Amino acid sequence: MSTTLYIDAAAQLALTKRLDSLAFNLANASSAGFLGEGLKFDSIVSRTGGADAAFPSAGADYISLARGAVHRTGNTLDVAIRGEAWLSIQTPNGAAYTRDGRLFLDPSGELRTVNGYPILDSGGAPMMVDPAGGAISIAIDGSVAQLGKTIGSIGVFKLDAAARVRRYDNSAILADRAATPVSDFSRHGLLQGFLERSNVDPLTQMSHLIEIQRAFDHITTCMNMADSAQQDSIRSLGSQA
Repeated sequence: MSTTLYIDAAAQLALTKRLDSLAFNLANASSAGFLGEGLKFDSIVSRTGGADAAFPSAGADYISLARGAVHRTGNTLDVAIRGEAWLSIQTPNGAAYTRDGRLFLDPSGELRTVNGYPILDSGGAPMMVDPAGGAISIAIDGSVAQLGKTIGSIGVFKLDAAARVRRYDNSAILADRAATPVSDFSRHGLLQGFLERSNVDPLTQMSHLIEIQRAFDHITTCMNMADSAQQDSIRSLGSQA
């Protein structure tokens, strides 16, 4: 039996998974610090009747760690991350890392993300600020001052290049290796009053959606043609019996 229908069906499954990924990216394209995801496409080669038949597979998901564009907000508790550094947040699953710099103070003075996770200082403890201590100033090295007096330091961390990461919530990641505090602030650090946008380009994602739709339609046409040819062969053999 021809492997065409099986190959086309596998291709449609791979495209469907890619479509889900693109839809997720587009839904979060306006989220600060959001990291887009993609799929590594592979082929599974099978030996069939002396010929190689390549069955497409969607492959593994991956998270794009590319940086998004930075824009000024003027908000005192907004911070953009300069370079390839990360903020560290405390979650029920341990320390996670994010580039979403939308921060706020809870009533106790703990600095948190918009999703409510505590921001960690350079020592890995929740960052505390005096709610009544006056204006907050955040330096490029993460040090936090109120009325000219340094009261602590927001942690700025660097991930190991070999670390494997997985998504946590929309704009954070968990890593299989602990990040290390940044020591060189000539290339890495925080920018107060700025935010990093999502690294998803909506126009690029939309063009990919169109390409997937065309590919899906083409595969459907091929499947219909293969099925029609198979039915004709069956009718022809039946008439000769």
